[in-house]
Amino acid sequence: MASPNRNARTAVVLGRLLGVAFLVCFATGVYSYFLQQPLPWMRFPTRPAQLYQFTQGVHITAGIAIIPLLLAKLNTVMPALVQTPPVRGPLHLLERLSIAVFVASAIVQVTTGLLNTYQWYPWPFPFKQVHNALAYVLIGSLVLHIGVKLRLISRYWRKRDSYDEHGRFVVDPAAGSELLSPVQEERGASAAPEAAPQAVASYPRGITGRVLRWVDGVPAVPAVPADAAETRPGGPDSASATRAASAEPSLGVPQAGAAEASRASRATPEATDGRRERIARRGFFAGVTAATVGVVALTAGQSSTLAEPFNVFGARQRHRGPNDLPVNRTARAAGVLATATAADWSLTVVGHDVVRTFSRAELVALGTAEAELPISCVEGWSQMATWKGVRMRDLLDAVQAAPGSHVRVTSLERHGGYRIMDMGPEYAEDPTTLIALELNGATLDLDHGFPARIIAPGRPGVLQTKWIEKIEVIA
Repeated sequence: MASPNRNARTAVVLGRLLGVAFLVCFATGVYSYFLQQPLPWMRFPTRPAQLYQFTQGVHITAGIAIIPLLLAKLNTVMPALVQTPPVRGPLHLLERLSIAVFVASAIVQVTTGLLNTYQWYPWPFPFKQVHNALAYVLIGSLVLHIGVKLRLISRYWRKRDSYDEHGRFVVDPAAGSELLSPVQEERGASAAPEAAPQAVASYPRGITGRVLRWVDGVPAVPAVPADAAETRPGGPDSASATRAASAEPSLGVPQAGAAEASRASRATPEATDGRRERIARRGFFAGVTAATVGVVALTAGQSSTLAEPFNVFGARQRHRGPNDLPVNRTARAAGVLATATAADWSLTVVGHDVVRTFSRAELVALGTAEAELPISCVEGWSQMATWKGVRMRDLLDAVQAAPGSHVRVTSLERHGGYRIMDMGPEYAEDPTTLIALELNGATLDLDHGFPARIIAPGRPGVLQTKWIEKIEVIA
């Protein structure tokens, strides 16, 4: 608990990294949400086709990187979180409540987000809606937290203003840090160099202090025996002891000169403490860096080709599954085993004045287009694939749909939040938006949406509807 890393400078450095990561997650998360729940006036780019693959990959990677950074920040500010008394007044109560909201929402957000990548939902609330709402709570409490701590942040923003020439943390009680022990506050107020060695060793009394000293490896201060007073300066035998010491032979070296030489050969307490603090800081940040880089490198391969060989903990492994592509939701889980393989399956296309139905053979006979498009899931994994099928705009032309039409696609599924999907005109008219019939050179597998599915550029995988039965022009 008396670690020299638990100071305002460390908290500011970790806070900057967390702030950037939270903002990146917020921006990419809002983009993903509005792709799935667009407002009527919204239009989205269809190029580059890998846009959502990039934004959602960054979203998940940044969210995973937050986990070790958040743990490191909580470790740094732990003394402030468990301070006594916990509240010192009305304003302090409001500040503590804002911090509690920020910490709680951050922990819930990253935990539920991580479990979502594995499609595990051990809670009773809907993930998408809560995750979206909590993002605004988190960003709002982050802004409030920055406002409350702005004076402290600006004071310790730069490294050169945070450490002295020996590498020791500069104590500034006026900055308002809650990580200062009483001894550190006294040291900062008096600016006495001799108080420095005590600055990192302020412990409570009793069993708690002993436990914390044992954790930190700091020996307890030994009690002074009663008879030791005789040898103290000013004690009864101090004069005789001094005379005896002066009577010792000098061995050819003046006594004062020997003392000066001895002092010159030893580092000052300030330099020693500075060296220890530097070593502690470097070790701490090296550990945090290794943890952050490690979790990113071992999971980013589910969305990045470069990191694919190191994908140890990613929820999906690329190129594993039917048609050389992973599967999120199987036909059995969707309950379409019978309807998707029925001999009389047909696709109904409904225009304003014309309605047509197409068997799978008739769709193939319309002529197949080919497109290289990624499947990019909200859980973070993605992979490029080769799709063949009928262009959406060709089917819309077959029912005399007007240019700029909005389209609604319905799946054979009877349950699920994505059974019905709406598509804006920017996607419906794109030449690479297909009613896919083949995947990676083979007939579409049942788990990938046989007999036909949607594939469009720059959209989440949940909107690439599988096992489709109807396409309607709705506007």
